Amino acid sequence: MEKFDTMTGVAAPFPIVNCDTDKIIPARFLKTLTRTGLGKSLFDAMRYDPKSGEENPDFVLNKQAYRNAEILVAGENFGCGSSREHAPWALLDFGIRCVIAPSFADIFFNNSFKNGILLITLPQEEIDKLMQDAENGANARLTVDLQAQEITRPDGSKVSFEVDPFKKHCLLNGLDDIGLTMQKVEKIDNFEGKQKAATPWLYR
Repeated sequence: MEKFDTMTGVAAPFPIVNCDTDKIIPARFLKTLTRTGLGKSLFDAMRYDPKSGEENPDFVLNKQAYRNAEILVAGENFGCGSSREHAPWALLDFGIRCVIAPSFADIFFNNSFKNGILLITLPQEEIDKLMQDAENGANARLTVDLQAQEITRPDGSKVSFEVDPFKKHCLLNGLDDIGLTMQKVEKIDNFEGKQKAATPWLYR
């Protein structure tokens, strides 16, 4: 998993409330077990015309200023619905590394951190300010400092945020569940060695 420390990127305004995981990545794209290639189908129903398949020019991520957005400023209850892990995969494959919203669905929240996406929960009044920043197009560049737990707005003012210490540690060090397990590899090897000596028939 890629480490997350400090990033500066374009923030896209996405004020949709209750954006569920089916909107993030529709069920028909869930056949793949890989984490790559899903970015092109992110927000498919909103991003493309269902008849022609052409891009919807009114959708925020199709606008030139936001095609390379790395941050979403979103509405409340972002990521509700099914527990599909493909939702954070699609966001990450598009290039989104951080989502800022008033609230998130629990399963999506945990899945995102495990895949290297920082989710920041802020009061609605702070979201409103960041949403206004994001509406300024390519000038809507925010700096997110995970170590300091601060967002720097385009005018230089800062917004503090809270984050679970364990999730912060994992993001800063690029540790997903496998990475966390591999930190214990010496203890695992020692246990297996002792178990193999005590119960060799288990290894035949």
